[in-house]
Amino acid sequence: MRKRSLSGIKPTGTIHIGNYFGAIKQFVDLQDNYDSYIFIADFHAITTVQNKEILSSNILNIAMDYLACGLDPEKVCLFKQSDLSEVTEIAWYFNCITTMPYLERATAYKDARVKAKDINVGLFDYPILMAADILIQDADIVPVGLDQKQHVEYARDIAIKFNNTFGQTFKLPEPLILKEVAIVPGTDGRKMSKNYGNTIPLFGTNEQIKKAVMGIVTDSKSPADPKDPEECNIYAIHKLFLKGDDLENLEKRYRDGGLGYKESKDMLYQEIISFIEPMRNKRNYYENHIDEVKEILKKGALKAKQNTSEKMKIIRNNVGVNL
Repeated sequence: MRKRSLSGIKPTGTIHIGNYFGAIKQFVDLQDNYDSYIFIADFHAITTVQNKEILSSNILNIAMDYLACGLDPEKVCLFKQSDLSEVTEIAWYFNCITTMPYLERATAYKDARVKAKDINVGLFDYPILMAADILIQDADIVPVGLDQKQHVEYARDIAIKFNNTFGQTFKLPEPLILKEVAIVPGTDGRKMSKNYGNTIPLFGTNEQIKKAVMGIVTDSKSPADPKDPEECNIYAIHKLFLKGDDLENLEKRYRDGGLGYKESKDMLYQEIISFIEPMRNKRNYYENHIDEVKEILKKGALKAKQNTSEKMKIIRNNVGVNL
C-alpha cells in the first residue's frame, strides 16, 4: 500500500505564487506516488473569516484553484474540513490532554499576540485542530512549508501523549519540506504572505500581477552596475520560474552589469503570465461548471468519511465513551 499524504490550505482569500510553489505544487507532484488527501481548512478559516458569503465564496474559489493547478480528483481525495465532524470531536479529546503552557509556545500564537491583544480561542487552539486533521486520516507525511513544521511536531507530540494515555491509537506523521521552495520570498524580501501585503496573485488579472511585480523592492544600483543576484528580490522570484541555461544566463547578466531592475521585472512578469496561462484556462472551465466542483467536494468527503468513521470506533473505544 502507498503511504498517505495529507495537507490543506485555509480559504482566507486569493492564493498567490507563494501558496503554489510552497504547497500546491507539492500536492500535485505527490498525487501519483501517494494516497493523497487534500482538504480545504474552512474550520480554521473561521478564526478570521466570520462572514457567511465571504467564507462560502472563498471555499469554492480555493477548490477551483486546487483543480486548476493540477490536482486530479481521480487521484486525490479533495474535501472540506467541515464535512468531517469527527475532527472537532477528536480535537476535544486532545484539548483534555494538552496544557495551556504547551500551546502558548506555538509560533503562530506568539505572532498573533504581538499583533493583537485579544486572541480568540479558535486561534489559540489552532494546533489542536490541525493535529486532529492530520491524525484522524492516519497520515504518513504532511507536505508543509518550513514555517508550518511546528504544527506537524505538535501533532506528533499529541499523538504520543494520547497513545500513552489511552493506548496505541495514532501513527506519528512526518513533515515533508522541499527546502528549495520551503519559504517563497515576497515582493519585499520577506516570506510571501497576505499578512505582509507582499504577494503576487496566482490568478490575478494581468494588471494586478504587473502591479505586484513592479512593486518588488530593490536597491538603488543603476542598470550599468554589476549586481549580486543572490541579494536581489526579483532574482529570488525568477528562480521559481527559470531553470538551467535560462537561469544561468540571467545570473551572468546580473553579475556583468547592464541589466536594470525595470528590465528584470518586465522579464519576470512575462515569465509569470506564460506559466499561469494553462492554469487560467482550466480555472475558467470550473468557474463555468460550479456544480462539478461541488460534486468533487461531495465525493471527496464521502471517501474521507469512510476512513474517519472506522478510526472513530477505535478512538471512542480507547477513550472509554463506547459502552
